[in-house]
Amino acid sequence: MGACLGICSLASCASCLCGSAPCLLSGCCPSTKNSVVTRLIYAFFLLLGTIVSVIMIVPGMEIHLRKIPGFCEGSSSIPFIQGRVNCNIIVGYKSVYRICFGLAAFFFLFALLMIQVKSSKGPRGVLQNGFWCFKFLALVGITVGAFFIPEGTFTTVWFYFGVVGAFCFILIQLILLIDFAHSWSQSWVQNMEDGNNRCWFAALFICTAFNYLVSLAAVVVFYVFYTKPDDCAINKAFISLNLIFCVIVSVVSILPKVQEAQPHSGLLQASVITLYTMYVTWSAMTNEPDRNCNPSLLSIVHQTTSNSTVAPPSSQVVQWWDAQSIVGLVIFLSCVLYSSIRSSSNTQVNKLMMTEEGEGPLTDTSSPHEEGVHQAVDNEQDAVAYSYSFFHFCLFLASLYIMMTLTNWYSPNSDYSTLQSTWPAVWVKISSSWVGLLLYLWTLVAPVILPDRDFT
Repeated sequence: MGACLGICSLASCASCLCGSAPCLLSGCCPSTKNSVVTRLIYAFFLLLGTIVSVIMIVPGMEIHLRKIPGFCEGSSSIPFIQGRVNCNIIVGYKSVYRICFGLAAFFFLFALLMIQVKSSKGPRGVLQNGFWCFKFLALVGITVGAFFIPEGTFTTVWFYFGVVGAFCFILIQLILLIDFAHSWSQSWVQNMEDGNNRCWFAALFICTAFNYLVSLAAVVVFYVFYTKPDDCAINKAFISLNLIFCVIVSVVSILPKVQEAQPHSGLLQASVITLYTMYVTWSAMTNEPDRNCNPSLLSIVHQTTSNSTVAPPSSQVVQWWDAQSIVGLVIFLSCVLYSSIRSSSNTQVNKLMMTEEGEGPLTDTSSPHEEGVHQAVDNEQDAVAYSYSFFHFCLFLASLYIMMTLTNWYSPNSDYSTLQSTWPAVWVKISSSWVGLLLYLWTLVAPVILPDRDFT
């Protein structure tokens, strides 16, 4: 009897994996929208690929793999040969490039397949929201196949694809951040108007002040450690310009005309954007090839604790787990999760992200649920709640961003044996911060410049 129940359970799981999103929810999960569940599963695919990439760059991974009898073989240009694996290829930054290539190819393929899908009823809508087992196997197959790509110029070419894609994803991150800040401010202002005014005003003031104080402290740290009295002119320009730009958008956010057009606009959103801009500025400076203007975090900590200056290293050393990569991963995971569950009321952001203003009420038009069973309600039978194609394109860009983040935006050198910092990565990050600030400024002034359009 136990064996029969076990077989039935496995068959049920298999049917769910090959079916649609609703049956993937367990009894402990709340009922939710099918569009949200689907996006979370695709985000899980991306997260799984990120975890595998992280494992492949953990120091000493190759040593541990070689302890497995018969697993590793000698040097070869072929990663898998006669049942054994070339451990020199499947670990390190080359493995990150190939794993992320598999993720990017998978999501880009779906971005093409899902162009102009109007509802979940059609064949492509069913493919988007179901057949998870087959899609997972396809993802694994594409990723494994990426390891058979000849080295040649693949790493260098794919690096430049990664730079462009990561630049675009940084902009998407900032759009999502603008949306989050807008929703946050709108919610708290509404609570302040409906409830205890003093408590909610104090909460708004504390969060806004905290963001600005951290940003100001970051600027001071930048000037102290990333500039020299007679050197590092580019860093001085980056810090000063971004500080000025952040002051400008903060002032614009509280102008009377802007407040009149957007009552929920204020310093809270501007403080969040300012803090993110300071992070991007710091991230850009950590990629500078000049080590005199780019001290390592360890040297900064040692200098502040012992008041002694540590000489910069003579050569560039790849540090897989430096601070900016860790912060970048945290922001990336937060943005991917937020993009999967978001339902924004900001019309401008919805247009930029190609989503609808709302996803409809959580009502079930199908047969009643069994007691204690929670399912995902298909809220896209009449119209999709988000652009399937654009969502996959965002995950495609996110795969490239993860690749660049895990390799610290370092470029392979001429013999592809090591990585090194390059100026293109610096300018990509700095320019993305400027474009992001322009986008935020546009969300503030657009209702004032175009009063005839509805931005409510």
